[in-house]
Amino acid sequence: MNSVKKSFGIRDLENLSGIKAHTIRIWEKRYGLLNPERTETNIRTYSLQSLQKLLNITLLYNNGYKISKIAEIPESEINHRVREIVVQNSVKSHAINAFKLAMINFDHSLFQKTYSGLLAEKSFREIFWEVFMPLLHELGLLWQSDTIGPAHEHFITHLIKQKIYTSTEKLQSLEPSKEAKVFVLFLPENEIHEIGLLFANYELILRGHKTIYLGQTIPLESLVDLKKYYDNPYFLSYFTVTPTKDDLHKYLEDFQEKLSSGVPGKLWILGRQTEHLTETQLPENIAIFHSIEQMLSALQE
Repeated sequence: MNSVKKSFGIRDLENLSGIKAHTIRIWEKRYGLLNPERTETNIRTYSLQSLQKLLNITLLYNNGYKISKIAEIPESEINHRVREIVVQNSVKSHAINAFKLAMINFDHSLFQKTYSGLLAEKSFREIFWEVFMPLLHELGLLWQSDTIGPAHEHFITHLIKQKIYTSTEKLQSLEPSKEAKVFVLFLPENEIHEIGLLFANYELILRGHKTIYLGQTIPLESLVDLKKYYDNPYFLSYFTVTPTKDDLHKYLEDFQEKLSSGVPGKLWILGRQTEHLTETQLPENIAIFHSIEQMLSALQE
């Protein structure tokens, strides 16, 4: 996809709103809430404005408004009521819908108001686990179903990363604990999906560990110098897209060759590509984790 999507099918609306297509059709027919256009083959298509309206309706509906009452609210008033709900009642499902609405409309103000409302009730860590994680999972599904485009994804993930940066910065004045491990966090070459690694960095600092955050697309050769400064570093990475299934074992062999001479450098891996690795076949210094929670639990063992 090379452009932002502006026309949506009814399945797109179902995916984004969580309201079944059958129910959307009933609301449309009985209450005239949406006015789709029709293709030459009589298939419904919906504009960006229709999607925005449905997401607003969904927020009101999930907050106890009857659909018959929503149908009576002037369109100019719906946006106002939605914003009031988001600010005053930051329930998880409402917040996720509000963030999706902010994404679809590239609405930084709505994102910030929703986040501020959540922050009044929860810690950043709770917001990430309870709201951002489910939202990011939904974004993956929306991307796979061709419901959202690259601009939408980049917009919302950039805003989430900003919140991780800000929250991490508040922790960085803390001294590492006496039992602190040293973690070098990096993404392999051509890997740019950074949110998981950023949040892992936050969690490690929160637990008193020392972290060296290197970020995206780092060649293995660039990690060699770290072993000159630290005796027993843990290299932590996310394999979301790269190395690919076919390149994984070669990458791990290269790691062993470049970073496991003398004292073996430990490599901890998270991300989608770990599905192609079998723990029992890995060297002792390489471990795979299927979630950040699992990785954090290993630190306590």
